[in-house]
Amino acid sequence: MKLYIEIAGKRREIRLETADDGAYRAIVDGEERKVDVEMLRAGIFSLLIDGRAYRVVAEETPEIEDSAVYVGRERFAYRMEDPRSLRSRRRGNDSEGGPRTLKASMPGRVVRILVTEGDRVSAGKGVLVLEAMKMQNEVKSPKDGTVARLLVAPGEAVGAGQDLAVIE
Repeated sequence: MKLYIEIAGKRREIRLETADDGAYRAIVDGEERKVDVEMLRAGIFSLLIDGRAYRVVAEETPEIEDSAVYVGRERFAYRMEDPRSLRSRRRGNDSEGGPRTLKASMPGRVVRILVTEGDRVSAGKGVLVLEAMKMQNEVKSPKDGTVARLLVAPGEAVGAGQDLAVIE
């Protein structure tokens, strides 16, 4: 998975990959780091980066432009660009344009299915929960529509880019 993050006016490229030992590799501007992440509770994480421990607290704000994290007592404002979400924002949340397939953004495991086939969903409503990098992420509907097909089951391992569900 590739992300771009801007901190203090500097844009950085971050690639996240699963390592053979179950930890994760983060490649920041071409420099590799071994990373272990554990969510302690909502918005609070324990990071082990190249053997050094950090406590990170995410500052919750409704606007992405005002996002920040605290590492120790220091606050870092940031702006993130996720190419996948940028594409979905450009497409909009309308009901037209035909079926849309939800895909796994990274390897993980399906924890819960929040809907059943035939359910009506609105844009942004949770469809399923995927656990990746020891964090649970809700996969949301990209548009108003009906759940046409669920292509995975709870407990199933999925790969990056694998189809999860179809919304019509």
